[in-house]
Amino acid sequence: DGDLAAIGTAEGLHAANRGENITVIFVNNGVYGMTGGQMAPTTLLDQVTTTTPTGRDADLAGHPVRICEVFAALDGTSYLERVAVNKPAAVVKAKKAIAKAFQRQIDGAGFSLVEILSPCPVNWKMGPLAACRWIDEIMVKEFPLGVFKETSC
Repeated sequence: DGDLAAIGTAEGLHAANRGENITVIFVNNGVYGMTGGQMAPTTLLDQVTTTTPTGRDADLAGHPVRICEVFAALDGTSYLERVAVNKPAAVVKAKKAIAKAFQRQIDGAGFSLVEILSPCPVNWKMGPLAACRWIDEIMVKEFPLGVFKETSC
């Protein structure tokens, strides 16, 4: 999530705005998970990370970036959906969303993005089951699931 919602924002935003015929798979676990669990643009308010040991403070770090909502305002986007992978039924739904995004790309419909809420038990400092529950109980309040935009092909 750091690449797309931070250092990759300009490239992603402009590709979406131009309606580039690509599919972006955006894994959102709320932290920079591969580099030590630092605060990311999608870290929730009060969420503890290695760089926010007392939790993310809106006055100091702003609010979490909601990529689907931001990209939905762009005319070049064709399909935007946010899903999760924290239980079997959610994984099936995520697979369908990804397949739909790729089909829209094949059909030449323009820019598609699937945002996937994913657990990060190690950096969240909780067990795998607790991390999966945390997505349903906490994360989806900030990042609601669903289709944010779907234009006709």
